[in-house]
Amino acid sequence: MRTIALGFGLSAVLLACGGGGGEAAQPSTPSAGAEPQTFAEQVSVGQKLYGENCASCHGSGGEGSAGAPKVVGLDKGALPLDPPSGAKVRKQQFHNAGDIADFVVHNMPPGEAGKLKEWQYWSILAFDLHANGVDLPKKLDGSNAKEVTVHK
Repeated sequence: MRTIALGFGLSAVLLACGGGGGEAAQPSTPSAGAEPQTFAEQVSVGQKLYGENCASCHGSGGEGSAGAPKVVGLDKGALPLDPPSGAKVRKQQFHNAGDIADFVVHNMPPGEAGKLKEWQYWSILAFDLHANGVDLPKKLDGSNAKEVTVHK
């Protein structure tokens, strides 16, 4: 299993696992309504979906607001391992991207959880990871999300 550690020890904000030949997350857009086939396509589609479904609470840059936590800026407290004290909804830890996806699919958007298709949630998460400096060599989904370690 490959693990992608999200940390701050080196010059990059986040480290992706090594190895050549991985796709770079250059924005490309699949046809309207089509499921993205690469991480780069997920990032592009996820940016649009984030703007439509998440930005009103979490901020256009993922900076958070009085009512919603930040999702960008791991070095500034975004997506912490433990739920914030007094969290009304989140009770589980975020060890990896799979943990985050599980929470988001079942709880977001508030009052409308599950309104998006599964691939749309994965695209939003891919966009959030990319905004935190992560580019994956393949599409993010349930088969590899647990390999993307956010916290140990």
